[in-house]
Amino acid sequence: MTRPVLAVLALALNALVWGLSWWPLRQLDANGLHPLWATACVFTLATVVLTLISPSGWRHFKQHPQLWWLMAASGLTNVGFNWAVTTGDVVRVVLLFYLMPTWSLLLAWWLLHERPTRGALARLGLALLGVVLVLKTPESSWPLPQDLPDVLALFAGFCFALTNIWLLRLQHTPESSRMMAMFGGGAWMALACAALATLTAVIPAVFAVQPNAVDVAQAAVTWAPYVVGLSVAFLVSNFTLQYGAARLSAHATAMVMMSEVVFASVSSVALGASALTWRVGLGGGMIVLAALLASQTQTSKDNTP
Repeated sequence: MTRPVLAVLALALNALVWGLSWWPLRQLDANGLHPLWATACVFTLATVVLTLISPSGWRHFKQHPQLWWLMAASGLTNVGFNWAVTTGDVVRVVLLFYLMPTWSLLLAWWLLHERPTRGALARLGLALLGVVLVLKTPESSWPLPQDLPDVLALFAGFCFALTNIWLLRLQHTPESSRMMAMFGGGAWMALACAALATLTAVIPAVFAVQPNAVDVAQAAVTWAPYVVGLSVAFLVSNFTLQYGAARLSAHATAMVMMSEVVFASVSSVALGASALTWRVGLGGGMIVLAALLASQTQTSKDNTP
């Protein structure tokens, strides 16, 4: 099997993991573990494993304090996406999350001083039109976010774009440190948000529905396979992403990664977690097309002598 084929399969595995992650998160939620606490557990376990594998990853935070910003942006991405995909319509959440290239354009203009071209503004308009179609429902007079999952999905996409900006600015730092920042951010930000939300009664405490020690133990046993499975899956998907992205063009990488939309849509519709309407389908197509056009443009720039 050739390297390009392995790279495509590696990226497809990454997309599959994230496209199906909504299901174990919902199983945990159904068994009393809120997605914020679930995210905290999953990423804490993954961070511990990474620390044992590569303890040197933490040593560069003092030399490169901007890694803390990467940690915050990456952590909030996972907090927003996991909470949204657990409690909202999976297709809508994934499509709104993939508005990320639009946020990247605006953030690059602000933080990197990269003025957008006419083509970039056209793609921005295409993506925003897609968002209007996705957000608009027959019951609403304006295309506004309908509920908390919509807001969280948009927020997660913005944070993911910010994560990518920080990854670009920190490309000179060791890869192990960037990876530690991303997984550590998932753990710390989820723990902080979960604790704050619990204290303010926005979400229930971890063991709020378990009245005694026996029930607590049973709940922990029920949660363990999902938490361990997600931790392993996210670690593997990160490694496969690094392998595939390093061996394919930016456009090819984006094309394969867009399969996450397919995995999430097909699985959620089949299992009754989403309703695919013509508005969502058409709007989602526009968002995905804008993202693919953006990646194609970036590839052309990278290949220019």
